[in-house]
Amino acid sequence: MNEYIIKRVNGEPNWAEVPTLEVGNIMWLPDVGIRMNQQICYDETGIYVHQRCVEANIRAEYTAPLSRVCEDSCMEFFFSIDEDGTRYVNLEINPNGCMHASLCTHRHNTIRLAPDPVGTFQLRSSRTDDGWEHYYKIPVNFLQLLNPDFHLTSGRIIRANCYKCGDLTVQPHYLTWNFVTTENPDYHTPKDFGKMILE
Repeated sequence: MNEYIIKRVNGEPNWAEVPTLEVGNIMWLPDVGIRMNQQICYDETGIYVHQRCVEANIRAEYTAPLSRVCEDSCMEFFFSIDEDGTRYVNLEINPNGCMHASLCTHRHNTIRLAPDPVGTFQLRSSRTDDGWEHYYKIPVNFLQLLNPDFHLTSGRIIRANCYKCGDLTVQPHYLTWNFVTTENPDYHTPKDFGKMILE
Protein backbone atom coordinates (compact mmCIF):
# COMPACT_ATOMS: atom_id res chain seq x y z
CA MET A 1 0.00 0.00 0.00
CA ASN A 2 1.38 3.39 -1.00
CA GLU A 3 1.76 6.16 1.58
CA TYR A 4 2.05 9.90 1.01
CA ILE A 5 2.68 12.64 3.57
CA ILE A 6 0.37 15.60 3.02
CA LYS A 7 2.49 18.62 3.84
CA ARG A 8 1.06 21.41 5.98
CA VAL A 9 1.37 24.90 4.50
CA ASN A 10 0.53 28.41 5.61
CA GLY A 11 -1.90 29.71 3.02
CA GLU A 12 -1.35 29.50 -0.72
CA PRO A 13 1.23 26.75 -1.35
CA ASN A 14 4.67 27.09 -2.86
CA TRP A 15 4.32 24.04 -5.11
CA ALA A 16 8.09 23.74 -5.55
CA GLU A 17 8.21 22.65 -1.89
CA VAL A 18 5.32 20.15 -2.01
CA PRO A 19 6.22 16.45 -2.51
CA THR A 20 4.99 14.82 -5.72
CA LEU A 21 3.34 11.43 -6.00
CA GLU A 22 3.54 9.53 -9.25
CA VAL A 23 0.33 8.09 -10.64
CA GLY A 24 2.42 5.37 -12.21
CA ASN A 25 0.57 2.06 -12.30
CA ILE A 26 -0.40 1.31 -15.91
CA MET A 27 -3.63 -0.68 -15.56
CA TRP A 28 -5.71 -2.95 -17.82
CA LEU A 29 -4.51 -1.59 -21.19
CA PRO A 30 -1.05 -1.27 -22.79
CA ASP A 31 1.15 1.70 -21.91
CA VAL A 32 0.56 4.55 -24.40
CA GLY A 33 3.10 6.94 -22.87
CA ILE A 34 0.67 9.11 -20.89
CA ARG A 35 1.99 10.13 -17.46
CA MET A 36 0.48 11.87 -14.44
CA ASN A 37 1.61 13.21 -11.09
CA GLN A 38 -0.15 14.91 -8.23
CA GLN A 39 0.75 17.18 -5.32
CA ILE A 40 -1.39 17.65 -2.21
CA CYS A 41 -1.00 19.90 0.82
CA TYR A 42 -3.30 21.47 3.40
CA ASP A 43 -3.93 24.16 5.95
CA GLU A 44 -6.77 24.61 8.44
CA THR A 45 -9.07 25.91 5.69
CA GLY A 46 -8.79 23.08 3.17
CA ILE A 47 -6.85 20.69 0.95
CA TYR A 48 -4.88 22.07 -2.00
CA VAL A 49 -4.44 19.87 -5.09
CA HIS A 50 -2.26 20.16 -8.18
CA GLN A 51 -2.60 17.48 -10.88
CA ARG A 52 -0.49 17.43 -14.03
CA CYS A 53 -0.28 15.02 -16.95
CA VAL A 54 1.76 14.46 -20.07
CA GLU A 55 -0.74 13.69 -22.82
CA ALA A 56 -0.46 14.43 -26.54
CA ASN A 57 -3.94 13.58 -27.84
CA ILE A 58 -6.22 15.45 -25.48
CA ARG A 59 -9.99 15.00 -25.61
CA ALA A 60 -12.06 17.74 -23.95
CA GLU A 61 -15.70 17.61 -25.03
CA TYR A 62 -17.71 18.08 -21.84
CA THR A 63 -18.42 21.47 -20.26
CA ALA A 64 -21.52 20.90 -18.09
CA PRO A 65 -21.07 19.95 -14.40
CA LEU A 66 -21.64 16.27 -13.58
CA SER A 67 -20.93 15.21 -17.17
CA ARG A 68 -19.18 11.90 -17.89
CA VAL A 69 -15.77 13.54 -17.93
CA CYS A 70 -14.12 10.10 -17.56
CA GLU A 71 -14.78 9.74 -21.30
CA ASP A 72 -12.60 12.80 -21.92
CA SER A 73 -8.98 13.18 -20.89
CA CYS A 74 -9.53 13.09 -17.15
CA MET A 75 -7.65 13.26 -13.85
CA GLU A 76 -9.33 12.02 -10.69
CA PHE A 77 -8.93 12.13 -6.91
CA PHE A 78 -10.94 9.82 -4.62
CA PHE A 79 -10.55 10.23 -0.84
CA SER A 80 -12.36 9.10 2.29
CA ILE A 81 -14.15 11.56 4.55
CA ASP A 82 -14.83 9.11 7.40
CA GLU A 83 -12.27 7.70 9.83
CA ASP A 84 -13.28 4.16 8.83
CA GLY A 85 -13.03 4.95 5.11
CA THR A 86 -16.68 4.00 4.48
CA ARG A 87 -17.62 7.01 2.36
CA TYR A 88 -15.42 8.75 -0.16
CA VAL A 89 -15.54 11.83 -2.36
CA ASN A 90 -14.99 11.29 -6.08
CA LEU A 91 -13.63 14.27 -8.03
CA GLU A 92 -13.10 13.91 -11.80
CA ILE A 93 -11.91 16.83 -13.94
CA ASN A 94 -11.28 17.28 -17.67
CA PRO A 95 -9.10 19.91 -19.41
CA ASN A 96 -12.07 22.29 -19.70
CA GLY A 97 -12.27 22.49 -15.92
CA CYS A 98 -15.49 20.49 -16.09
CA MET A 99 -15.93 18.56 -12.84
CA HIS A 100 -17.92 15.50 -11.87
CA ALA A 101 -18.22 15.33 -8.08
CA SER A 102 -20.00 12.69 -6.03
CA LEU A 103 -20.15 11.12 -2.59
CA CYS A 104 -19.90 7.32 -2.73
CA THR A 105 -19.67 4.09 -0.78
CA HIS A 106 -19.11 2.11 -4.00
CA ARG A 107 -19.77 2.45 -7.73
CA HIS A 108 -23.49 1.67 -7.44
CA ASN A 109 -24.16 3.85 -4.39
CA THR A 110 -23.32 7.44 -5.27
CA ILE A 111 -24.84 10.82 -4.55
CA ARG A 112 -24.02 13.43 -7.16
CA LEU A 113 -22.75 16.71 -5.77
CA ALA A 114 -23.17 19.86 -7.83
CA PRO A 115 -20.74 22.49 -6.57
CA ASP A 116 -19.67 25.32 -8.81
CA PRO A 117 -16.07 24.20 -9.53
CA VAL A 118 -14.66 27.70 -9.84
CA GLY A 119 -16.60 29.19 -6.94
CA THR A 120 -16.39 26.23 -4.57
CA PHE A 121 -12.96 24.83 -5.44
CA GLN A 122 -11.23 27.83 -7.10
CA LEU A 123 -10.52 25.43 -9.98
CA ARG A 124 -8.03 26.56 -12.62
CA SER A 125 -7.22 24.35 -15.62
CA SER A 126 -4.72 25.06 -18.38
CA ARG A 127 -2.82 23.43 -21.21
CA THR A 128 0.93 22.94 -20.97
CA ASP A 129 3.58 22.34 -23.62
CA ASP A 130 3.21 18.57 -23.24
CA GLY A 131 -0.24 18.10 -21.73
CA TRP A 132 -2.48 19.86 -19.21
CA GLU A 133 -2.86 20.57 -15.51
CA HIS A 134 -5.16 22.05 -12.92
CA TYR A 135 -5.12 23.47 -9.42
CA TYR A 136 -7.96 23.48 -6.93
CA LYS A 137 -8.75 23.73 -3.23
CA ILE A 138 -11.23 21.52 -1.36
CA PRO A 139 -12.60 23.70 1.47
CA VAL A 140 -12.93 22.04 4.85
CA ASN A 141 -16.33 23.67 5.33
CA PHE A 142 -17.52 21.93 2.14
CA LEU A 143 -16.32 18.56 3.48
CA GLN A 144 -18.03 19.25 6.81
CA LEU A 145 -21.36 19.50 4.98
CA LEU A 146 -20.80 15.82 4.16
CA ASN A 147 -19.30 14.88 7.52
CA PRO A 148 -19.56 17.45 10.36
CA ASP A 149 -16.79 15.60 12.23
CA PHE A 150 -14.25 16.01 9.42
CA HIS A 151 -11.21 18.03 10.54
CA LEU A 152 -7.74 18.53 9.13
CA THR A 153 -5.51 17.62 12.05
CA SER A 154 -1.89 16.47 12.14
CA GLY A 155 -1.57 12.67 12.06
CA ARG A 156 -4.97 12.05 10.49
CA ILE A 157 -4.93 9.25 7.91
CA ILE A 158 -7.03 9.73 4.79
CA ARG A 159 -7.54 6.71 2.56
CA ALA A 160 -7.30 7.81 -1.07
CA ASN A 161 -6.31 7.06 -4.64
CA CYS A 162 -5.43 9.17 -7.68
CA TYR A 163 -6.22 8.25 -11.25
CA LYS A 164 -5.80 9.17 -14.91
CA CYS A 165 -8.16 7.89 -17.59
CA GLY A 166 -9.72 8.70 -20.94
CA ASP A 167 -12.33 6.18 -22.03
CA LEU A 168 -13.05 7.76 -25.43
CA THR A 169 -9.68 9.35 -26.14
CA VAL A 170 -7.61 8.41 -29.17
CA GLN A 171 -5.43 6.38 -26.77
CA PRO A 172 -7.66 4.92 -24.03
CA HIS A 173 -5.68 4.50 -20.81
CA TYR A 174 -5.91 3.87 -17.08
CA LEU A 175 -3.30 4.94 -14.54
CA THR A 176 -3.45 4.68 -10.74
CA TRP A 177 -1.36 5.79 -7.76
CA ASN A 178 -2.19 2.80 -5.57
CA PHE A 179 -2.55 -0.50 -7.41
CA VAL A 180 -6.15 -1.59 -8.11
CA THR A 181 -6.86 -5.30 -7.80
CA THR A 182 -9.91 -5.65 -10.05
CA GLU A 183 -9.76 -7.67 -13.26
CA ASN A 184 -11.59 -4.97 -15.25
CA PRO A 185 -11.31 -1.18 -15.06
CA ASP A 186 -12.91 0.09 -11.85
CA TYR A 187 -11.71 3.02 -9.75
CA HIS A 188 -14.51 2.68 -7.20
CA THR A 189 -12.57 0.24 -5.03
CA PRO A 190 -11.94 1.86 -1.61
CA LYS A 191 -10.29 -1.37 -0.45
CA ASP A 192 -7.46 -0.45 -2.83
CA PHE A 193 -6.98 3.09 -1.54
CA GLY A 194 -3.55 4.06 -0.23
CA LYS A 195 -2.79 6.09 2.89
CA MET A 196 -2.35 9.84 2.96
CA ILE A 197 -1.11 11.13 6.30
CA LEU A 198 -1.49 14.76 7.37
CA GLU A 199 1.88 16.15 8.48
